[in-house]
Amino acid sequence: MSETVATPDSQPAARPIKDASTVVLVRDGAHGPEVFMQRRVNEMAFAAGMTVFPGGGVDPSDASVALEWAGPEPAWWGEQFGTDAGRAQALVCAAVRETFEECGVLLAGPTADSVVSDTSVYAEARGQLERRELSFAEFLTRENLVLRADLLRPWDHWITPVVEPRRYDTRFFVAVLPEGQLADGATSEADVVTWCTPTEAITRWRDGLDVLLPPTWTQLVALAGFPSTADILAATREIAPIMPIYDPNGPGPALAFPHADLYFADLPTNARLRGSQRPE
Repeated sequence: MSETVATPDSQPAARPIKDASTVVLVRDGAHGPEVFMQRRVNEMAFAAGMTVFPGGGVDPSDASVALEWAGPEPAWWGEQFGTDAGRAQALVCAAVRETFEECGVLLAGPTADSVVSDTSVYAEARGQLERRELSFAEFLTRENLVLRADLLRPWDHWITPVVEPRRYDTRFFVAVLPEGQLADGATSEADVVTWCTPTEAITRWRDGLDVLLPPTWTQLVALAGFPSTADILAATREIAPIMPIYDPNGPGPALAFPHADLYFADLPTNARLRGSQRPE
């Protein structure tokens, strides 16, 4: 069960927080479940150079009610993530939209029990979505597609520390790569993409080859204990918000969050801890 980390009185005044959704895309591999990861380009204002899962901020258009929806209703998602149905719908739509924009994987189909197998036919629309020339609801309606909320599972909830200049209230989802679809690197936000086991991703971080923020590391550690994607989807999660606390003058690690001692024990000595800082 996730823990909630309280904010100490010493923290600076909180900056505005933007809702965001992140999707941990998984598939079964020869050595167990694999995750799709992206290394963000150095020009990004947030998490520059970090290795992350697909995701991003919620767009106002994600709250549109004019779309076909299959799976648990927004109210159910709201219960899982501790919010209202309208906000939950926007979070789910953002999760599906961002996954499509960032790696070409589309959790939608022509019917409530099908999913598209070739997303290359929507390449032009993908670019329009990324440039915000087209809303996701408009795209689904135009292509007669149903959003497959049932292909997602609620997974975790992290809030960017108060100390950060850019802050996000991020809900994490997991989803299995649909059969026939390919996750690609055709996005301006990432320069390297890869499939790897959670253990391999953590090893690369320990070796200083990738930089993992605490939320990313936490999901990888949790997923490393599952033998298959079916087991991941079947997992029951109790989700509570986690907001790390940055306190360089405290007795423990500079950043406090659940299992921070394990994270910092393996943290490469040259790694950066605060995600919005760009590489030196």
